[in-house]
Amino acid sequence: MESVTASLATRARSIFDDLGYTVVGEGSEFRAERDWKVVRVTATDGEANPDDEGLHCYVTPSEQVGTLRRRLAGGDSEEWAIIAIDGEDYEVVRAPPGPATPT
Repeated sequence: MESVTASLATRARSIFDDLGYTVVGEGSEFRAERDWKVVRVTATDGEANPDDEGLHCYVTPSEQVGTLRRRLAGGDSEEWAIIAIDGEDYEVVRAPPGPATPT
């Protein structure tokens, strides 16, 4: 399982690097920084420990998205995203709600 998490972490770093973020830290949890935004990133096989401290992005295999989403939905924070990895492809399957739009 550790090699799966290690390969997810490598893939997560690559995604955030390609998106123009500066990646800080080692292992399966790191920070991705760009402009004013800091995102905590966790590469996971479906496990999660949700908290309410800032933006958090979980990178997981596509078959684990449902399990991960259910675990995160029970938390107090809505400031989380999920990126599903499927081979060389990835998809943002859940992003935090954006700011309210004036009507």
